[in-house]
Amino acid sequence: MTRHDSTQASSVEASRGASWAPGRPVSGWWAPLRWLDANLEKVIILISYSGMAGIIFVEVIRRFFFSLQAPWSTSIPILLFLWLTWFGASLNVKQRTHLSLNEIRMRLPYTGQFLCQILDAVLWITFGALVINFTIDQVQLAHMNFAIVPGTDNVMQWWFYLATPLAWVLIIIRVLQNLIADVCRFRRREPFNLQPSIMD
Repeated sequence: MTRHDSTQASSVEASRGASWAPGRPVSGWWAPLRWLDANLEKVIILISYSGMAGIIFVEVIRRFFFSLQAPWSTSIPILLFLWLTWFGASLNVKQRTHLSLNEIRMRLPYTGQFLCQILDAVLWITFGALVINFTIDQVQLAHMNFAIVPGTDNVMQWWFYLATPLAWVLIIIRVLQNLIADVCRFRRREPFNLQPSIMD
């Protein structure tokens, strides 16, 4: 492999925001972790969305054709939306497809772009810490009060509320991964990925 090819491979790895060391062979022990790093949000989004769509579809059919409806069919999909929304936010942070005023950043000098990336990370981590702090209180309150999902006998609300602090922990991890990738780019004087694709 030439030096140019090695540099290009490192750049591709860094652009994904991965925290793994580029250029090293992946052992069997690390392979599941790499898969989880690449697909965790997608799996949770798929399960949540499939659950929501499945419940709504089945219950609409039951209501219109059989005049039947599960009492929890209007509450569970709403709570599943928490998992869909917050882990979707984490996926957007990972892929850098969130709103970030990139048109302005692209007109800044290279060092200014890097400082904006650092400012992004600081703001995300600060806001994430606040969200985690306050939503953990909500989860604990629902847990201590044995809050049950309306229409069910033993499905606890805190199972769904837990999505918010967990997703924000993951968001902070994604922010740190992206920051590490940006620092590596800055040291190599490579351009920043300011126009990510939403189709990745």
